[in-house]
Amino acid sequence: MTALKNDRFLRALLKQPVDVTPVWMMRQAGRYLPEYRASRANAGDFMSLCMNPEFACEVTMQPLDRYPQLDAAILFSDILTIPDAMGQGLYFETGEGPRFKKVVSTLADIEALPIPDPHKDLGYVMDAVSTIRRELNGRVPLIGFSGSPWTLATYMVEGGSSKDFRKTKAMLYDNPQAMHLLLDKLAQSVTSYLNGQIMAGAQAVQIFDTWGGNLSAAAYQEFSLAYMRKIVSGLIREHEGRKVPVIMFTKGGGLWLESIADAGADALGLDWTCDIGEARRRVGNQVALQGNMDPTVLYAKPEAIRSEVGRILASYGKGTGHVFNLGHGITPEVNPEHAGAFLRAVHELSAQYHE
Repeated sequence: MTALKNDRFLRALLKQPVDVTPVWMMRQAGRYLPEYRASRANAGDFMSLCMNPEFACEVTMQPLDRYPQLDAAILFSDILTIPDAMGQGLYFETGEGPRFKKVVSTLADIEALPIPDPHKDLGYVMDAVSTIRRELNGRVPLIGFSGSPWTLATYMVEGGSSKDFRKTKAMLYDNPQAMHLLLDKLAQSVTSYLNGQIMAGAQAVQIFDTWGGNLSAAAYQEFSLAYMRKIVSGLIREHEGRKVPVIMFTKGGGLWLESIADAGADALGLDWTCDIGEARRRVGNQVALQGNMDPTVLYAKPEAIRSEVGRILASYGKGTGHVFNLGHGITPEVNPEHAGAFLRAVHELSAQYHE
């Protein structure tokens, strides 16, 4: 077991002292990098990139090689690997995002869904995790991840992306028994999938609840948060002699921070609509916070980026428990030089908060 050379990301998630605020970016291995676009062209398509452990390792490492300030690597994969392993037939339409060959629309459809074995049905992801972990050689921690049950369910019922989630919400209200069965199967699948990643070498995991914020307050508690809570309670929380932190990120979940903080994760991800200082006051010392600069700030000039980083750091204030990140994933049109200015600013401006 190689010792970690930089563990400030893990330490901040556990609210332990750090020298500077750690930073990483959601989608840091992605289309804004020319080296990523070259790798994707070599692989042939997105799914070939995801399903080849060597390619997945290559693109995971690219942002780390470009930006020495990054304090964590995140597995290169897709949140829809679980529905694909359940037989839904994932594919990508150019310019339209992910699609499924099969959709889930009835209780019978849901009853027929298998719960994937992470090693047999998603072995390529486990192989990618172990390959990346070897390549990192203790440089920074590796983050594993999954989509939340609710978020995965929306894609499975809609057949792809949606603006209004009309089919999914119709099932939720018309046939809650069917929706609960689907979410329960997905919670079981996510739990075993994340545990597989942890055993393969992931040192922290994040649950991406991308579409939880589109629910009403009552529906969020019943159909999203309850299942994430179930996942967290079933995760391996210590491996290789140290704690494995869990980050829970609901985009649009700022109204429910207290409830999310009670769900058992070590850290909450915040989107850019929350004030991080106010969020810290609301959750107290219960959890660490991750976030939360608006990704579109990266279109601005480096001086403006640096100013916004400084504002967010000042809002959070002194002490540990903050992992700096964007409030959602970095977008494809961002200039890589601007991403570098952002990462440098976090380390340079945050030391004063950790004296």
